[in-house]
This record gives sequence, structure tokens and C-alpha cells, in this order.
Amino acid sequence: MDDYRKVADTVAADITAGRLKPGDRLPPQREFAGRHGIAASTAARVYRELGRRGLTVGEVGRGTFVRASAPAPDPALAEPAGRPVDLGLNHPVVPGQAALLTAGLGPLLRPDVLESALRPVGAAGTAAAREAAAALLSRGGWRPDADRVLFAGNGRQAIAAAIAALVPAGGRLGVEELTYPVVKAVAARLGVTVVPLAVDEAGLVPEAVAAAHRTAPLRAVYLQPTLHNPLGLVMPEGRRAELADVLGALGVPAIEDTVWAFLREDLPPLAALAPERTVLVDSLSKRLAPGLTVGFAVVPRPLVPAVAAALRSGGWGPAGFALDAAARWLADGTVRAVVAAKRRDAAARQEIAARHLDGFAVRGGPHSYSCWWELPRPWRADTFTAAAARHGIAVTPAAAFAVGDSRAPGAVRLGLASPPPEVLDRALRTLAALARSAPEDLVTE
Repeated sequence: MDDYRKVADTVAADITAGRLKPGDRLPPQREFAGRHGIAASTAARVYRELGRRGLTVGEVGRGTFVRASAPAPDPALAEPAGRPVDLGLNHPVVPGQAALLTAGLGPLLRPDVLESALRPVGAAGTAAAREAAAALLSRGGWRPDADRVLFAGNGRQAIAAAIAALVPAGGRLGVEELTYPVVKAVAARLGVTVVPLAVDEAGLVPEAVAAAHRTAPLRAVYLQPTLHNPLGLVMPEGRRAELADVLGALGVPAIEDTVWAFLREDLPPLAALAPERTVLVDSLSKRLAPGLTVGFAVVPRPLVPAVAAALRSGGWGPAGFALDAAARWLADGTVRAVVAAKRRDAAARQEIAARHLDGFAVRGGPHSYSCWWELPRPWRADTFTAAAARHGIAVTPAAAFAVGDSRAPGAVRLGLASPPPEVLDRALRTLAALARSAPEDLVTE
């Protein structure tokens, strides 16, 4: 039924017209259902639709709030906002990148080569692509076997295939208590229950995995040991070894997401310590560009048929053109050149963040393209997000990453990659001044 979309359209119109303002709290779903004469389940679909459109943000234990995407005419601070600045998305692009990629695409445009590249290709790709991917994913003295590499259309699809292959519908997937939001969405579509697992300064806590497994068996664990999204943590080698031992003792496989690990390649992945039970997933989206990407999965040999079948049945296999382009970029050094430039770029952006956010509780590290900002009291993530939006600055509240019924901390994630450095500098200066003010000091209508 489309009735819930019609109700969502009504609420969206109120937001667009300003009748509902940034930071306004929507009523509880049961009360909303009564006001509109709809079922509680329909109200829940309305709220999900509003969130999908980016109009609202939910915070566990607090409710659902209007999230503005454009600045108000009269921002709270003296400095007016210019074009909207998106610190929510995180798509790094460096100068000269397009020229490097164009050179690699040239040979693909010959009619005979293009005809071959446009043919369907399976999850196993080609021998040349597997060898190139194995070299790309090598780090910390570890290199995967090329015959264990499978390909997906992008990293999200590689994650989805790994979950589908390892966790049956109704099964339990352990994830860090703050995790990549796409994993929550993928699990919901697959009928998989996500189980929040405690994280400390070293990353995922092994005893939390064991405790959750004792409560009810976990079919797999998804984690990001290197440059965790959103916390920016890097799991030390000792913790990786400890976690590998616990997973081995429990017989629980891991899905290791290394999409951001290209910025910090000195540590071996968990897959190097537990190759028989770890599916490593990665992609070219952050290394190169999201518009033409390929996902990778390094799979234990016994699981290769299951993951390949999940890629086929989900329609998540690679596109031949993208795979051929990726193999050429990997072989001719284009990827190495772009990655080196992005490492320098990430470090420069962290320096900007450190300059403006000095004195605040911020995590990020010199290698990361994001910051995790624990806001000063009395700011809450939802009110700060709405206040930032009044200045034309989008940030992501902690609730977007929180799993289950756990209360989201009063924090936001700042994606540093997308705006030009000078725009990032102005945006962070504005946010720092905003955080030093009090919410009640804001100008409201």
C-alpha cells in the first residue's frame, strides 16, 4: 500500500514549508497514528520513509526530530552560511585524480576491447583481475591467495553477500555497538538480527563476543579493525590476535570490512590471523571514486561457493567494464598514485580539524578522513545536528550508527573528505563556535 507515503508526503510538506522546523520533535508513533487515523504499523513505515528521505533523524530513547538540509535565512551565529557543506557523506577526491583515471580508461574505448569489457562477468572475475586485487589488498606482510578473491559491484554488495552466505534468516550477527549504518539496513532486508557488541579504546572487545555467543549463538561477527567508521579506531595487533583466538574457540566466522584501511596499511588484517574463518571485504569506492567501483571479497576456500552463490542470487556481481577498468588502474599504478595523494590529503584535513576542534573530545587520528566528536554538555546530538543544519552544514548524529536499543552517545561524526579544504576550514570554525555556545542561546523563531 502507498498510504504511508501519502502521509509521509504531508509531513514532508510541513517540513518544507517551515511549519515543522529543524530540531522539532515528532510525536511518538502511537500518538502520531491516532492523530492521522492510521495503524501503528503504518505510522512506523511513515517514520522510516521520512528518515529515508533525509528529513528526520531518530535518537534511541529520545524520539524522532526534524533534520534540516538547508540553512535558515537567519543563522544562529554571526557568520552567514554559503552553499550547504556536507560533512555527512565522505567521498574523498584529490586534484588530478580524474586525469589519472582518464588515462587508464583510454585503451578500453577501442571497439574490440570495449566489446570484450561489456560482456557479462561472474563473481570470480578474470585471472588478471584476481592477481591485481590480491596485490591491492596485501598489507602488513600478508597477501591473500588470488584464487580466494571474488568480486562484487561495490563494497556494500560484498558485505551483503558475505552476510547472506554466513547468516541465515533469523540468525544473529554480532556487530560493534556503533557500526556502519548500511550493515544495519542490509541485515534488516535479509531478516538477520544485529547484536551490539561492546567496544573500548582498542576496538571490539573479545569477551563481549563470547558473552553474546553464550546468550544465543552468533552466526558471524562484522567488524572494522582499521579506521573504524564512525569511531576512527585502529585495533592494535595484540587485540587482533586475542580476537582471532576467541573467534576460533567459538567457531564463529568474521566479516572484516577494510574499506578505509588503504589509509593505514602497516597492520596485517584479521584475515591474516584467522584466514580459515574470515571474509575480508573491500572496494575501490574510497580509494578512487564511488561512480565506477568494484567490491572485493577474500573468502576462505570452503566458503567460496556459498559467497559466490550469494553474489549471483543477489545480483551483486561486478560489471565487466568496471572490473576491466579496475584491473588496468591497479596494474598501471593509477590506484597507488591516487591512494598516496589521498593519504596526504587526509592528513592535511586532520590538521585543519585539530586546529579548530582543539580542546574538544575528538577522535580521528592522523590517517582518518573522519572525526568522532563527543559534544560538550548541554548539547545533544540531535539538537546540534539541527543547529548545524541552520548554518548549511550537515553532520551525522551518533544515532545513525547505534545498534539495537542501546542509547546513542551525545556525539556526531564529521566526514572531512567531501568539501574543498578552504570550505572545510570555514565549516569547522563555525561548528566549533556553535559548540562553545549554549543551545538556549540560539536564535529561534
